[in-house]
Amino acid sequence: MKTSKRRPRAAIVGLGFSAMSRQPIGTVRELACAAIEAAAADAGLKTKQVDGLLLNKSPTASLDELPLRLQNDIGLRDLSLLAQLDSEGSTAVQMVQYAALAVEAGMAKAVACVFSDTPLKGKGGGDTFAIAMPLSGVEGWESRQGFLGASAGYALAARRHMALFGTTQEQFGAYAIACRQWAMRNPQAFLRKPMTMEDYLASPYVVEPFRVFDCCFPVNGAIAVIVSAAERGADGPRPPVYIHGMGQGHRGRSGLRGDEAEVDTGAVQAGRTAYRSAGVGPRDVTQAQFYDAFSYCGLLSLEGYGLCRRGAGGAFVAKGHTAPGGKLPVNTGGGHLSGFYLQGMTPISEAVIQARGEGGERQADNGLILVSGNGGCLDYHTCLLVSPHKRLN
Repeated sequence: MKTSKRRPRAAIVGLGFSAMSRQPIGTVRELACAAIEAAAADAGLKTKQVDGLLLNKSPTASLDELPLRLQNDIGLRDLSLLAQLDSEGSTAVQMVQYAALAVEAGMAKAVACVFSDTPLKGKGGGDTFAIAMPLSGVEGWESRQGFLGASAGYALAARRHMALFGTTQEQFGAYAIACRQWAMRNPQAFLRKPMTMEDYLASPYVVEPFRVFDCCFPVNGAIAVIVSAAERGADGPRPPVYIHGMGQGHRGRSGLRGDEAEVDTGAVQAGRTAYRSAGVGPRDVTQAQFYDAFSYCGLLSLEGYGLCRRGAGGAFVAKGHTAPGGKLPVNTGGGHLSGFYLQGMTPISEAVIQARGEGGERQADNGLILVSGNGGCLDYHTCLLVSPHKRLN
């Protein structure tokens, strides 16, 4: 690992969870407050010491479900930073990035970043997320054609990868099985029953080529982190998680024709920026925590962030490299497929746990952890490079 050319921008010093359930357990606001209070306590802070607040709601939720006046719910006064952000699934990572920049600039000392969602209100996740994704460039086309849900858009992208590179159904299955193997070691994971390839192939299709086990497992809940200046991180009760690199990449698209955004994504740009800012390269990454709402996202993220060559994500996973005992642990908590789907906060929270060395049976090499966010249908990409080490040697 090369020596970092700069000090870390900031550190994550607190992590907090609300209750999580597949059943109704409270409002988005109530769960957000619980997570922020838990994160502040984890950082050794009184809630009133938080002077920045960044909010991330689900794209399917209304603005009023997580409003700016959440500040009043928690009793925060005289905030130096307050915003509600919306860059779809990339937002959670963006919150941490903007919080890091704010504390580095002296705008705030302790910024709470929270995602909260209650998608399951007595109905399944498929019903909740069955909304049209505007991909064609023709207003309203998707709704009229019944092209509903992220699964439809991502399935088309996965089919393109299969056509270009020979990626197989079994390779998607290998990724899902690796995530399940990690989840079996995580007490917080929702899906911990052992899964074989036969189990995977026997599961029903949602939309080809995605089977049930290729898709995320949504829950009701909230997760928050506290971001502080790197210099202040060492003063807290928990090990700081230093933020060494940050990047974003948003390619845009021209519709469904003449565009390879489903294969050559903004992750390439985001990764290059993050690696450059940290003074490292893909070979220095010791584990990855990906936004993997679908198994295909994991394969494509390996390629986009330079962790394997273009088109080789399926073969890389099939060789067991991302599973327990593999050379590049990926989504060590089970990720979105077997852990739980709380959008971009799922990979962030696992990265914090791993960087602190608190992974227990699932603890992996935490020298340098890549964390990704992904929004839209592979439209919006963000990433972090975090480590327990203040200097990268």
